[in-house]
Amino acid sequence: MTIQVNITPNGRMSLPADLRKRLGLSEGGAVFLEETEDGIVLRTAAQAVAHAQAIARRFTEGNADATVDAFLANRVAESGE
Repeated sequence: MTIQVNITPNGRMSLPADLRKRLGLSEGGAVFLEETEDGIVLRTAAQAVAHAQAIARRFTEGNADATVDAFLANRVAESGE
């Protein structure tokens, strides 16, 4: 779906109400803009977290040492504490 959004001279833009409702932004909220080679991607906070988790899964899938606990244990071991 492509929607035209106008940007005012002071940089403000408005998302249409039906889009805000579908995205769970009826009452407002944060969105994140990512500049890519193809243009700009706009994500809600929940979408940004899900995207980051998907990237992390690609790099950690099947790696038992890719947990926070394993990372911290490794740091303690390396520091000699």
